[in-house]
Amino acid sequence: MGKIIVAGIGPGSKEDITPAVLEAVREADAIVGYKYYFQFIEPYVSEGCECIDTGMKKERERAEQAFTLAEQGKTVVVISSGDAGIYGMAPLIYEMKHEQGSDIEIEVLPGISAFQKAASLLGAPIGHDLCIISLSDLMTPWEVIERRILAAAEGDFVTAIYNPKSHGRYWQLYRLLELFLQKRSRETPVGYVRQAGREDQEVVITTLGAFDPEQVDMFTVILIGNSQSYVVDGKIITPRGYYREDQAVAEKPSQQIMMESFHTIEDLLKKKDYPLDHKWALLHAIHTTADFNMEQILYTDEGAVETLYNKVREGSLKTIVTDVTMVVSGIRKGALQRLGIEAKCYLSDPRVAEMASSQEITRTQAGIRLAVEEHPDALFAFGNAPTALMELCDLIRKGKARPAGIIAAPVGFVHVRESKHMVKPFRDIPKIIVEGRKGGSNIAATLCNAILTFDDAAQLKPGRDL
Repeated sequence: MGKIIVAGIGPGSKEDITPAVLEAVREADAIVGYKYYFQFIEPYVSEGCECIDTGMKKERERAEQAFTLAEQGKTVVVISSGDAGIYGMAPLIYEMKHEQGSDIEIEVLPGISAFQKAASLLGAPIGHDLCIISLSDLMTPWEVIERRILAAAEGDFVTAIYNPKSHGRYWQLYRLLELFLQKRSRETPVGYVRQAGREDQEVVITTLGAFDPEQVDMFTVILIGNSQSYVVDGKIITPRGYYREDQAVAEKPSQQIMMESFHTIEDLLKKKDYPLDHKWALLHAIHTTADFNMEQILYTDEGAVETLYNKVREGSLKTIVTDVTMVVSGIRKGALQRLGIEAKCYLSDPRVAEMASSQEITRTQAGIRLAVEEHPDALFAFGNAPTALMELCDLIRKGKARPAGIIAAPVGFVHVRESKHMVKPFRDIPKIIVEGRKGGSNIAATLCNAILTFDDAAQLKPGRDL
């Protein structure tokens, strides 16, 4: 009685074929497989070995031939690309053995799967819970595939996509992206590898929002990261937890709670595809207020948070000026110290009372006038006084102020909405605005904190300076 060895030959390079598989190929009396795969094992096939190759969609015929040869007493190797148990021949061989009541011995030799090879080229994207989905509906109804896609997206699994596209199946990958974007951020890292391990190998890292399905084909494996995945030095990393467990000692309980809160808020957002810097500000605003209406009323200029953070990092933004002292109190002292930033409010300056009295203006207006004289290029943050914001707008129009940015979040009922409308025409100044009557010192402060910690946004890891 012969034997059937079902062998995974890896993704395509000889370096990725295991020694056990090479030994089986060398000792085989017969090898059965899809004709395209023989090129990868041809140098290792012994003289006199019977090689039977067939075209695509002939899996059952190959299995039947393997049993026929094994019943003749031959050792038959059935080859599959990648791992024989993952979309390979192993399940079919076992099913046929049961169906035929055969006594033929079956052995499965694992191989490196295409998704594993792709992952190694992309960095470390599969460091946590993952699933694999094939978009081929030849043997699985699309309704079933779509349910699995939704489960993977909602379950926050790192997801490997096999058979993403073919000449006849052009729309399925677009539908997968549509479903994932309902549950994941547009900034979620995505990597794809075409012809992994072969001569014309291509490796690309992008994001869920920027991914172009037209760039892939049937020889491409796609890996979609989870909510913790991030890109650093051109590699995707999905944390497993060990390194972060070591770091946890340095993380205060308050930071851990804040991180958990941000993940909860992110899951509850109605929209999932906000740009990263807007989402970072939005998460801070909702965390501070527990008001999900912030989704509708928080406005940011395109790239405002990132632009202001870059100004801080490069040293051109050194001062934050606030309308009231409560805003200064809410800006994290650790972040200010770490970045070399000064946050100040002029309201208690002795010159303010004198100016307000002599010029018949509010004290907050006077404070802004003094601030502009000394720091015309500061980041100005307003959480209380609309008159102070209106004063800054007037000074900008007169050419006396050149703010690095404006956070407009005064609260109340008189001139509040108008003051925010007055800010918007300054298109060359990055702005963050809480629309309508809502706002407050706490919101203005937390939006400052969002700017100062933007480098933590990609990992969704707030609270470093608590």
